[in-house]
Amino acid sequence: MRVRIPSVPYLNRLRTLTVRVRLAPSPTGTLHLGTARTALFNWLFAKKEGGTFLLRIEDTDIERSKESYINNIFDGLKWLGINWNESPIIQSKRVNEHKKIIETLLNKGFAYRCYASESELDEMRETQKKNGLAPRYDNRHRNLTPEQESKFIKDGRNPVIRFKINDQKIISWNDLIRGEMTWSGKDLGGDMVIARRAPADSIGDPLYNLVVVVDDSAMQISHVIRGEDHLANTAKQILLYEALDLNIPVFAHTPLILNSEGKKLSKRDGVTSISDFKEMGYTSEAMANYMTLLGWSVPEGINERFKISEISDVFSFEKVNKASAKFDWDKLNWLNSQVIHEMSPITLLDNLEPLFKRNGWKLPSQEWGINLAELLGPSMVLINDGVNQAKPFFEEPQLHEDGKKQLEIKEAKEVLRFILENLEKLDSSSISNQQALDLLSQATKTCKVKKGLVMKSLRAALFGTLNGPDLIKSWVLLSRFSKDRTRIRRFL
Repeated sequence: MRVRIPSVPYLNRLRTLTVRVRLAPSPTGTLHLGTARTALFNWLFAKKEGGTFLLRIEDTDIERSKESYINNIFDGLKWLGINWNESPIIQSKRVNEHKKIIETLLNKGFAYRCYASESELDEMRETQKKNGLAPRYDNRHRNLTPEQESKFIKDGRNPVIRFKINDQKIISWNDLIRGEMTWSGKDLGGDMVIARRAPADSIGDPLYNLVVVVDDSAMQISHVIRGEDHLANTAKQILLYEALDLNIPVFAHTPLILNSEGKKLSKRDGVTSISDFKEMGYTSEAMANYMTLLGWSVPEGINERFKISEISDVFSFEKVNKASAKFDWDKLNWLNSQVIHEMSPITLLDNLEPLFKRNGWKLPSQEWGINLAELLGPSMVLINDGVNQAKPFFEEPQLHEDGKKQLEIKEAKEVLRFILENLEKLDSSSISNQQALDLLSQATKTCKVKKGLVMKSLRAALFGTLNGPDLIKSWVLLSRFSKDRTRIRRFL
């Protein structure tokens, strides 16, 4: 699919290009779930169309932008498997180009300097509120005379720069997700500020709607794919494209992500950052899989469990829902458990070992670690579950109430004494699966108790509780440390 897009005026030439899409996050926080989902949709579309996925860091909010947030965005995208095709554009380095465009709009009469003070604007909004009107700028300084402007300057007022919006103008576009969209100019809040306050002989910091248009054109963006909360911005930006005589990109507005209460997902809901999900023990594969399903319906015959690298061929905006997507922890947890259960023990150990080291735990051998991962994997939902479940293999466990009750049974000590005596007769400190099974059988017969009592008593001694992974495999692993004997001995 090829689209013909003109460059911004100062480049003064046309370019023919393939589909080019972008993610344009602001580094005022960590990579948010919604931003990551937008990145996925852009990346999938570009991959399907054989196009280009670009990254632009919108760091013009100097006070709130941080280098650590930029690194977090880069790391989060890479972790999810989303790679970009060209070097990231840093928006703050293009401020001079943005100001050139504002000068063009001023010279052509599409923009003007507004000297209204903040107190005057507050008073205007308060009056509108009392009269039951929606807040909007009343365009009071759109047609100032030179004399009026000179007086404001002498009074020491610094103006903003506003772009003229015709209230009678009808703005429409064909949205790839929402179909035909129409906005009226009168619903856009009056003439739009495109540069912050600055002395009248200069241009203040350019603002979002202006710089997005300029940069998307300069980057030859063919499709703008972003959240539905940008719908009003799109209408305003189309007016800027038209005023600058630029080709308008195709737009697609994705549904919002809601929490369990049906409200927009926000930081108040707790975990919304991709790095937080990673820290909790979610896998990149499950996160990418789940986020793709947030608003996109899988075509018939396609399993909901997939890798994003496999799904791009069937991805389309026809299957993206208009309705908001509700975040479902149960669905995410299920997908994550499936990913973990499909991992080889070696791969699972690769995920677990850095967490083990963080706790100061050292594997006696690689083979031992692989056996441990194989033992724990089937019961894990999060990677971090493996740390909690592995703890008794590295550290002496506390005695829980259920384990304490089991060990208070009269026959329990007799059983443990028999097992310990026979363990100490073995030549090696470690035992095999068969030796463990034989010892359990011998203890059952010799002590004349049920097998269940033997197994529960041994588990309580080894783990301090009656719950845990397969007893025989666990016992064999503990015996490599000789920890089975130490733990049994403490209750005799």
